[in-house]
Amino acid sequence: MAQAEVLPRSQRPPARTADPCIMVIFGAAGDLTRRKLVPALYNLACAELLSREFAVLGIAHSPMSNDEFRNKLSEEIREYAGGDIDPNIWEWFRRRLYYLTAEFDDKNLYSQLSTTLAKLDQDHATRGNYFFYLATAPNFFGSIVEQLASVGLMEEKNGSWRRVIVEKPFGHDLDSAKALNQQLLRFAGEKQIYRIDHYLGKETVQNILAFRFANGIFEPIWNRRYIDHVQISVAETVGVEQRGSYYDQAGALRDMVPNHIMQLISLTSMEPPVSFEANAVRDEQAKVLHAIQPLSSEEVLTRTVRGQYGPGVLEGHRVPGYRNEPDVPPDSRTETFVAMKLAIDNWRWADVPFYLRTGKRLAAQNTQIVIQFRRAPFVLFRDTAVENLLPNQLVLHIQPEEGISLQFAAKVPGPIMRLGAVDMNFQYADYFGTHPSTGYERLLHDCMIGDATLFQRADMVEAGWCVVSPALDVWRALPPRNFPNYPSGSWGPREADELLERDGRHWRNFGK
Repeated sequence: MAQAEVLPRSQRPPARTADPCIMVIFGAAGDLTRRKLVPALYNLACAELLSREFAVLGIAHSPMSNDEFRNKLSEEIREYAGGDIDPNIWEWFRRRLYYLTAEFDDKNLYSQLSTTLAKLDQDHATRGNYFFYLATAPNFFGSIVEQLASVGLMEEKNGSWRRVIVEKPFGHDLDSAKALNQQLLRFAGEKQIYRIDHYLGKETVQNILAFRFANGIFEPIWNRRYIDHVQISVAETVGVEQRGSYYDQAGALRDMVPNHIMQLISLTSMEPPVSFEANAVRDEQAKVLHAIQPLSSEEVLTRTVRGQYGPGVLEGHRVPGYRNEPDVPPDSRTETFVAMKLAIDNWRWADVPFYLRTGKRLAAQNTQIVIQFRRAPFVLFRDTAVENLLPNQLVLHIQPEEGISLQFAAKVPGPIMRLGAVDMNFQYADYFGTHPSTGYERLLHDCMIGDATLFQRADMVEAGWCVVSPALDVWRALPPRNFPNYPSGSWGPREADELLERDGRHWRNFGK
């Protein structure tokens, strides 16, 4: 197997160590902290990308002392770190963990927080640099930032910085997203707000720009002249698990499309930025999101599909339908599957449809972007045994295995002209090895060094909601009559296949 050319470590530019700082986690007793945030910080420490002047302060309503918090995370890190634990590094990290028991709406918390941070700042020499991670229910986002500002914790002075990371969902529709943006911007500057989307921590997502713009053979054909259509699939085999109460208020459209999938669309279709500086990249992302044609009410009926999973068989086991999941009403009308056909009205993508789908309890877990090129002319093969020419497909595999594959035709050995489909496959693990990763390492490190490239800006968030608003409005007015309409373990409702078949196309389904 060919090896990727990578500069020797001595010749590579040194990675920037994060600034001295304190990370404050609101909601530190939850799943996100133990599964993603703390393992990501530990991995950064192992990679020597975390400052030696660093501390973590967790805040949640669950009563715990500093030592109890440390002991809890010491047990959990072994399960979620993704590799063996270096006892010396963990012990260094463990001593920098602190905890406050409080309710987020308790105004006394914020004066106590200010006092605690001042002491930790002195103990760990973090130079007044704080960032606040809001791993909370969305209704707390605005009020927490407001309370932080009320005690001066969002004020940057004497060379220090203050930042806030906001988890999704960022609003539940366009109006609420605008209202949340306005509330946050009253108490913090745009450059202080980091709206996180963990999909952008995945290597293949980050690699989209490098692949497009660093390879002279692809960028010239990345347009409507050569590309027939684009498919984006985010398929999950899991159901809603223990998130039934949240998910039934959100649904697949709100949960996945305005954020994750819009990010994938913008990176796939944006124009080349003038640099990799944060606003240069986000300017081009915002432009292409604004160029997505809004659907009319009539187009919602013909260009969107919604579905809800019923009982079925997955990996040889019977699984319940959505309406039988915990905390889900037995007559729920919430969609667990969405498919849409979108169009980008600009010079590069005119008349190139973008098909997207996302759903739960599907046949396989996979996230991929399929670039299907136009078919070659058939005339040369008219008097041969070849019956048709398959289009070339370039597939960006995002998860569970990260890589890129290119499908093309080659002659089958033998005396007659016959063609076979061939796949060239690249997997990150084969060429660059594997490194323990939660997908949050890059994002947390970027926040600590002030690089907002992989975080959404206010206008990008609102542009994503603009795309899905017509569907939300129509679906609210016309409740579904046929739910559940796909069995668990399938590829979704039949209408999703028909969405492409009407255009003479079909989904690229994938195995495990």
